[in-house]
Amino acid sequence: MKKILILHTGGTISMSQDDHGTVRPDEKNPLVAAGHEMNVPNNIEIVVEEFSNLPSPHITLEIMLQLKEKIKEAKKNGFDSVVITHGTDTLEETGYFLDQTIGKLMPVIITGAMRSINELGSDGLYNFASAIRVAASDDAQGKGVMVVMNDEIHSARHVTKTHTTNVATFRTPTLGPIGLVTKTHILFLQELPDTTHYDIQSVDNMIPIIKAYAGMQGKFFEILTQTDWVDGLVIEALGAGNLPPQTLGALDTLIQKKLPVVLVSRCFNGIAEPVYDYHGGGVELAEKGVIFCPGINGQKARIKLLIALNAGLNFEELKAYLEE
Repeated sequence: MKKILILHTGGTISMSQDDHGTVRPDEKNPLVAAGHEMNVPNNIEIVVEEFSNLPSPHITLEIMLQLKEKIKEAKKNGFDSVVITHGTDTLEETGYFLDQTIGKLMPVIITGAMRSINELGSDGLYNFASAIRVAASDDAQGKGVMVVMNDEIHSARHVTKTHTTNVATFRTPTLGPIGLVTKTHILFLQELPDTTHYDIQSVDNMIPIIKAYAGMQGKFFEILTQTDWVDGLVIEALGAGNLPPQTLGALDTLIQKKLPVVLVSRCFNGIAEPVYDYHGGGVELAEKGVIFCPGINGQKARIKLLIALNAGLNFEELKAYLEE
């Protein structure tokens, strides 16, 4: 018999729409009552816990840390997998945090909804049922943290929200989903390589994200050089990883202060890599000590850098982890 822990955290999947079209949290999570009405197979034991009832913009790194500890506790208590219901705005960040801190400890399935539970065409209960099916699948073992929505299974490592309201919002750039949910089967189509993970116990660092743009000056970077509350910086750079040359003077100052500066591309697809050899190009940035973080977006690079700092890695270890 499979034993699955359900952790409800809130989000649209647990909200209702009123007569004016406004969506807001209910005092009680309606998904809990609705979940009892699903026909769960006899060979699956479900344990439900209302972990929180928060819109996803209210989710913090401290809450992600608590979720990580709850999953570790579930593993010790004999659970085979965990399903987390979550608001979609920060779902990818929670998923990535868990992926980078617990790895493949056990299957963790995160799901949500783009339409509240009483809206026409609500997708919440269907996604919830799909997530339970994936969590119960023998083939989910060893797949780590996944996002299941709209009949697709995505690795939390690469998935991102791409549309404000569409039910097919979650996409994995370049690679696509790792599996599909059909009427009768759970099909896994890709295997992901193992990556390093760190079971951190704190999330104390301040790491802002700055997005590059045409004609950008160094003012934002100059402001950061004058503060002592920033522990690292993520830059969403142009193209394959380039910056306007006017930014480089202030960027040099940040690097000289031993502040880790991590670069990703602002592009939706592709990876950042130092290939352009001109003033402000990726080759020059890498030579200065900027760390290129390939294959993930800015919000995930921020989490990865935060994990590296809280794991106490030295600069070479941190660089190797972020470039992995």
